[in-house]
Amino acid sequence: MFHKNIKLILAGLLVVAGIWQFTESNIGNGIFLILLTAIPIFLYFKNEFILLAFLKLRKQDFAGANKWLSYIKNPEGALVRKQQGYLNYLQGIMLSQTNINQAEKHFKKAIELGLSMDMDLAVAKLNLAGVAMSRRRKLEATNLLNEVKKLDKQGMLKEQISMMKEQMKKI
Repeated sequence: MFHKNIKLILAGLLVVAGIWQFTESNIGNGIFLILLTAIPIFLYFKNEFILLAFLKLRKQDFAGANKWLSYIKNPEGALVRKQQGYLNYLQGIMLSQTNINQAEKHFKKAIELGLSMDMDLAVAKLNLAGVAMSRRRKLEATNLLNEVKKLDKQGMLKEQISMMKEQMKKI
């Protein structure tokens, strides 16, 4: 796992090497090196371990996703702010199966750090609403569900929202 700044330095070195190849009349090598610069820049903004964890989660392989996330030892040094949010989001999803108290902390931190997609933010708030409802904090759960309803533009969480509202009536 590389520090995030090392990825930028590597991209800069590839650009310099590409320009040097252009000056040496090796146009093909220069073009290849300039195109190769896209890889460390992409990995600066999208961490490779988080991408692999998302792929494992698509297959419902929580153990495999947890294995990939465990490779991230120093999140502050290796990840940009949004990636730290997604790391906490993924850890919250995995912990919501077993330990709801720790999952709540991870979801709150993920929301604080920021998630780039509205759907991810809606899922995090929906999980927080479920935690609030299980702790009998009806007002907090209602506010979170209203926020989820605003964020869910495609209507994918409509069924879960209605289920939670029905459960809240019983409280």
